[in-house]
Formats: sequence, C-alpha cells, structure tokens
Amino acid sequence: MANKTTDTGIPGYNTATDAEVEAFSLDSYCIRLLLTEPFFAEVMRNITKIRDEKISTAGVTSRDGDLYLYWNPKFCASMPGMEMIGLLKHECYHLIFQHCTTRRMEPHNVHNMATDLAINSIIPYDELPKCGLIPGHPLKLDHVTDPMQLLRAQKLSDLIKNAPVGKSADWYFSYLLEEMPELADGGGEGEGEGGFGMDEHEGWGEMSDEEKAVINGKIKEAVGKAVKQCDRNGQWGSVSAEMRETLRKLVEDSVDWKRVLQNFVGTSQRLNKSSTLRKLNRKYPYIHPGTQRSHTAHVLVAVDMSGSVGDSDLERIYAVLGGMAKRVSFTFLPFDYTVDEANMFEWKKGQKKPPVRFRSGGTSFIAVNEFVKKHRNDYDGVIICTDGEAEDPGPSPIKRAWLLVPDTKLLFSAHNGDIVVKMDKDPNKKAQAA
Repeated sequence: MANKTTDTGIPGYNTATDAEVEAFSLDSYCIRLLLTEPFFAEVMRNITKIRDEKISTAGVTSRDGDLYLYWNPKFCASMPGMEMIGLLKHECYHLIFQHCTTRRMEPHNVHNMATDLAINSIIPYDELPKCGLIPGHPLKLDHVTDPMQLLRAQKLSDLIKNAPVGKSADWYFSYLLEEMPELADGGGEGEGEGGFGMDEHEGWGEMSDEEKAVINGKIKEAVGKAVKQCDRNGQWGSVSAEMRETLRKLVEDSVDWKRVLQNFVGTSQRLNKSSTLRKLNRKYPYIHPGTQRSHTAHVLVAVDMSGSVGDSDLERIYAVLGGMAKRVSFTFLPFDYTVDEANMFEWKKGQKKPPVRFRSGGTSFIAVNEFVKKHRNDYDGVIICTDGEAEDPGPSPIKRAWLLVPDTKLLFSAHNGDIVVKMDKDPNKKAQAA
C-alpha cells in the first residue's frame, strides 16, 4: 500500500505504512503501562491524548487549565514497542518536573535540549527512541548532508556523548552553553539543534502565573495520587528507589510518613488459612469443613543504638513504635555493629515500652541483613530505625523500610523495593517520606 501519511522528517521514524498507522493504538500502550508501570499509568490518566499529524513527533503541553499529549501517528507507529513506552515515560517526566510550566531559560533551544538530557538520564536506554538526546550516546547524523551543519552537529554529538548521566536540566544547560557557545544562535524556538530530539516543546512558558499555578496544582495532585497508590500497593514498576525518593519529596506535604509505614506493614501481611467446622464449606456443605482466613504481619523492627543516634532520637523511635503497636505485633531487635539477640523481645499490641538503650557502639547494617537472611522465613518485613550512617548492606531478602531520624539520610542509594521514610523534627508535623 502506498504511504500517504505525511513524512515526520525524523530519520528512522517515518517508515510506517498507512495500514500500520491506521492500526496503531495509543490506548494499547496506556493499558500496557497499567499492567507493568502503575506509576506512569496513573499520571497518564490525567492527560488528554490528541492525535495530531501537524507535529512531527509528540509533546506535552497545557491549555485552558488542562494537560495534553499531542502525538504524530506515523512517528509513533514507526517506533518499536519498548521505545513507545519510553516515550510515554519521557512525557510524564516533563510534566512531573514542571518543565512546561516553569520559565524557560534563554536560549529556548538549549533549554529544550537540557530538559531532554536530564529526563533521558533516568529512563533505560533500550526504552528510549534513538532519535532523542541521550547522555553518553552520540547523535544520529545520517540525515545531515550540509557540510557546515554536519560540522556543528558533530560537535554537539561529541558533547552529548561525553556528557555525564544523571545531572539536572540546569547542569546540562550550563554545560552545553559553556562548551558550545554558538548554540545560543540556534534560533530559540527550535526543537533541539538541527532537527534532533524525540519530542516537541511548543507552547512551554507561555502561560500567566495564575495559569501556571493551576496546572502545577493539577500535576502535583496527579503525582501525589500516583505516589500514594504505588506505596499502598507496593508496586512501582521500573521506578528506581532513588527516583521514588525524589517523587515523594516533590509531594512531601501530601505524604504522611506514618501512613507510609502503615501501608508497608499492611502490604507485608500474609493470608493464613485453616479448616473449621464452624463455617460451612461453600462447595461441599456438611461434607467438608469450611475455611477460616486471617491476615497477619510479623514485622522485625531493628533499632540502631549506636553512639551517633541520640537519646532524643531513641525516644522518638520508641514513640513511633508504640503507635504502630496498636495495630500490629512486631519483634524488637536492638543493634549497633552487631545485633543484640539477648535483648530481643516481642512488642505486642497495646503495650507501652519506656525508651531503653541497650548498645552504644558503631553501626553495621550488614549485621542486620545477615540476621534477616538467617531468619527470612520468620518475618514478612523489616523496618530499620537509624540515622543512616553505615555502609550499604546490599538487597534484603524480604521487604524493607528505612525509618530515618530527623536531619539524616542514607549514605547510599536504597535498593529497589526498599521504602525510605524521614521523620520530621516537630513530632506534631507530618514527616517527610522519601
């Protein structure tokens, strides 16, 4: 069949036939997100998707107080499935980091490149459309034929290839202008430089302050809802532990740290079944006994009693555990550079315990993790209460939460599946979930 669809102008992403374009469904990828990437699926639910052949790629923007994703059907239909998922993640991150509502730095073309480089640092490479700007990887230059343009594009390509991964948009903006000042003459409104880029940024920064406030409120509400839902279900898809911390900080005033811990305990529950003659068997009444179900959570709480954790911090930790003990029983394990099994005890529902210090040495999370590995079948989850000042113990064999005392942080990146929660100085305020 002849290809009648307008050429996107993006090398390698204008190959779809009319039949493939007609058969392409953005909804199928939104469903795929729902099944595999619940965080991004929840964010995408708040965006109106509009098919638009006038743009060459895709892009998010806001208009009249609403969020929109415009997408070119031929560009999307020409894209491998994994890259389409990466494109949707990319657009979600533009909204999450409020790139389309904050003031765009001048020149605009460099700002556009900087935001793309920052976002593409946090999406797996195999999910990214290769027409995009990806730190550590050169640009595709096959379509550049003019010698002068090729020289300029090659210099930009070398800069991006040598750029470090994981920097902010502001950092990439400064890096590009310092290393290649001539980018300031790129025209201001262009997408990237010389036609490079996987999405379009038209309409950014053109709203009034009032409109920006409304849109940012909607974005924050959507992200906050997605964060709460993923924390509640314990399912984040491919979102790394470090990015979860960043996302929680973005909506920290709407995240209650105690509720995060409660959700951690709730998702650690297991279903116990037992036979009982007091219940009828639905399938075989009066022939076989019925089934009695109960939900229990056996959580290990390891409390850092090293010298770097002060007495006031221990008092806060004991108060927190006392509140949790109203809902669940757990095992209390003191530790410093070793675990103190001699002073372990079961903290049962409703009990109140005075703050007691059992140790005062150095700190080793490795000792706790080895204990957990040894007793992995005894517990459904572990909460480590600490100031975070020790080396990385490695991944945990069971669900793990870090409860950090005020003004502290982990000295390493939390592992996938971990939850990090920061207590606030003021016990009457919400603490910061990270």
